[in-house]
Amino acid sequence: MSQVTVAIMMGSKSDADIMREAANMLEEFGVSCEMRVLSAHRTPRECAEYAEKFRKNGGKVFICGAGVSAALSGVVAAHTTLPVIGVPIDASPLGGMDALLSTVQMPPGVPVGAVAIGKSGAKNAALLAVRILSLSDESLVGKLEQFRDNNKKKILDTKL
Repeated sequence: MSQVTVAIMMGSKSDADIMREAANMLEEFGVSCEMRVLSAHRTPRECAEYAEKFRKNGGKVFICGAGVSAALSGVVAAHTTLPVIGVPIDASPLGGMDALLSTVQMPPGVPVGAVAIGKSGAKNAALLAVRILSLSDESLVGKLEQFRDNNKKKILDTKL
């Protein structure tokens, strides 16, 4: 895949370490992505414009990481019909629960898929994006099966 297929967005540069987990997972599957810092609150026009143009540029899935109010995934979902996966980030004294609730409590008609808080959520967001992409890319099906088999083998090979 030569063009950017998955957009990984985050509201702040401080979210990059967590969201890099998604990029690393996508790279493992050979799925192209780009990471962008665009804030739902501080750069609303640019955020909306990026979301609106991504499909026209060949993009297929958004992964959005945000903490506190976690509005980014909802704003992106409001400006596209592409799948949007929200990654809540622990960026407040509430331990990411505020971001989780903001991500999952979308109004009817503006769906956002939500995953776990933090790095494990970022990894699962990438895996969910790969599963979505595998609907039209048979090569990803085999890679997903291999990934699952490798995880199974790690568990079965565990010695105590």
